Amino acid sequence: MNVRSGSAAAVLGSAVVVIAGLATGCDRTSAPVYKDRSAPIEDRVKDLLGRMTPEEKFWQLFMLPEEADKVEGRYDKGVFGLQTARRSGPEEAAAKINGIQRYFLEQTRLGIPIIPFEEALHGLVGEGATVFPQAIGLAATFDTELMGRIAAVAALESRSRGIRQVLSPVINIATDVRWGRTEETYGEDPFLSAEMGAAFISAFETAGVIATPKHFVANVGEGGRDSYPIEFNERRLREVELAPFERAIRGAGARSIMPAYNSLDGTPCTANAWLLDRLLKTEWEFKGFSISDACAVGGANSLHGTSPGYEESGALAVSAGLDVIFQTEYEHHKLFLPPFLDGRIPPARIDDAVSRVLRAKFELGLFDDPYVDPAEAGRVTGSAEHRALALEAARKSIVLLKNEGGILPLRKSMRRIVIVGADAIEARLGGYSGPGTRKTTILDAIGSVLEPGRKVDVFSPAPGRTGQRAGSEPANLLEAAVGQAAMADATIFVAGIEEGEFRDRARLGLPGRQIEWIRRLAEAGRPVIVVLVGGSAIAMDEWLDRVPAVLDVWYPGEEGGTAVADVLFGEANPGGRLPITFPREEGQLPLVYNHKPTGRGDDYLDLTGKPLFPFGHGLSYTSFAYDGLVFEPAQVPSGGSTRVKFRIRNTGARAGDEVVQLYIRDVLASVARPVMELKAFRRVSLGPGEEKEIAFEIGPAELEMLDKNLVRVVEPGEFKIMIGASSADIRLSGTLTVKTP
Repeated sequence: MNVRSGSAAAVLGSAVVVIAGLATGCDRTSAPVYKDRSAPIEDRVKDLLGRMTPEEKFWQLFMLPEEADKVEGRYDKGVFGLQTARRSGPEEAAAKINGIQRYFLEQTRLGIPIIPFEEALHGLVGEGATVFPQAIGLAATFDTELMGRIAAVAALESRSRGIRQVLSPVINIATDVRWGRTEETYGEDPFLSAEMGAAFISAFETAGVIATPKHFVANVGEGGRDSYPIEFNERRLREVELAPFERAIRGAGARSIMPAYNSLDGTPCTANAWLLDRLLKTEWEFKGFSISDACAVGGANSLHGTSPGYEESGALAVSAGLDVIFQTEYEHHKLFLPPFLDGRIPPARIDDAVSRVLRAKFELGLFDDPYVDPAEAGRVTGSAEHRALALEAARKSIVLLKNEGGILPLRKSMRRIVIVGADAIEARLGGYSGPGTRKTTILDAIGSVLEPGRKVDVFSPAPGRTGQRAGSEPANLLEAAVGQAAMADATIFVAGIEEGEFRDRARLGLPGRQIEWIRRLAEAGRPVIVVLVGGSAIAMDEWLDRVPAVLDVWYPGEEGGTAVADVLFGEANPGGRLPITFPREEGQLPLVYNHKPTGRGDDYLDLTGKPLFPFGHGLSYTSFAYDGLVFEPAQVPSGGSTRVKFRIRNTGARAGDEVVQLYIRDVLASVARPVMELKAFRRVSLGPGEEKEIAFEIGPAELEMLDKNLVRVVEPGEFKIMIGASSADIRLSGTLTVKTP
């Protein structure tokens, strides 16, 4: 949930210094253990916990988006953390957070610092911070190394301001593209989502900023609707929904996690003991802390109807394993405090939750080195180097869906071009975005690429994305556009969709009058190039056969306009691939590539069961050939590994990137297995005529499955290994045999 944090006053910067020993009633010669930076963290946690009152413990388990000018006098007993400086530039934000930390360290009884937190889905949400392509676009790069560099920049821009936790990334599986938050995810595939999420999380945690993967678990339900109740069995949960979260916790080192708004098997995720205690803390041995989504604990009462009031909701949630309650108003604390004081929550559970929070604060160094240099925040945030990385990411995220007759790239010397669509001038960044440092629109970028003297006719913002005409659009504007298109070398139609948090779509077609405009412009007889702006799948059957080229640019970030123009006119060769399946119509949904075999067929009476564009699809301005598949060895014992090698060659005249994808199918198993599963991928850059040998390791992690008892095993038998350019474009295949040792 997106919550607002107002601008903060600078009144806290002049806080009076209080000697640490006096703050606890001790002299300097007997400073408490928790203030001794040389003491082991566990000793410091235990010492501090023993000094805390029940109310002070409660406040370490309560977080808010609070305005800084309201901090002094409100939080004399401390607080977990605050979201305080979103609307401030980097230097001002750093100074404000320094002032807030000074207040908590020097003017509260125990001097417990806060964890300043923010959103950073595709760049820190804050004035001046670099905005990268939306998460779904980053997934389309199929480049974990690039993701790691992007996350490292976002972490640097976050920490330089004093932000020490981000409520990101979203690693839910987007199995139904009607979901409005598909744009925030890494797509439909558990392996791709786990890999991209791990690259993001590792970079943040390495930089000393806690990552908070969300929403735990399965935040999209029937009909592609946000936070709908989930009734998946444990096999589905473990095979699909939980896979990225387990990797985030046990592999990437995430120190926080956020339960989802929805219920799971009848119990709200915020109060689900199986999810938050038995699975997360016992089985996965999670040592960090869980935090609710904003107002989600109260939602257990008002929405799920599983408790009679807010006090009971809080008691149920924390008793079940939730550690931190996230609310949006200071006064809400009165609704949740009583059960922390009257015994309804077991004291041992409260102490466990508080210990997890304190441990994180000690690990972050907030007790010992809490302050940042505002000048450094100003130097690193939104730098030229960071904007260059945003441009690289945008270029690599763009997916060429169709290119009939090789019409793209366009010539910069084209005599006349028509540009149509609201998204040509809006430079939308997608959900959970800051304002960016210097946004370039697609229209402006195209104008700067064309050779001097070329004619550009612009019809924007019409047509808008709503059912009504945009602005003061005259009734004959479409006719005028058609007339201009008839005289142009090409028309570039920049189309967009409406979506977002709690903005799910029942229809996947382009909204407003955009379809009408595309069809009419195509009737002018000149090529129409469609550029799609959005974070999810779009149905295109009504117009796809009328246009020669379609480019999906997602929400490409603050350098997106430049990247789109570069791809359209050949300065960059598109190499992105689809992280989601594009259906033909909504009636096919949910539609994913890695489904399990059916009992009969998968077609409809009146429509094919196959997608419009499959998972992993993406074209290039060059071509690639695969050959020479070799297994070293072709037979392995259960628990053994093999090396799969092959060659790939650029057979075209342009340099380009190919995303090589390895899929596996367990041919015969004790339980039904997916028809194919992505188990490895690599983005490869090749010059004209260049050839490279590619190798993938296949071992137990790639071959294992959950047997009928939900135990991880590698069963003996044959595994089909498929290498290709998409899930539907397999170029090489062979059989790996696993034998009983």
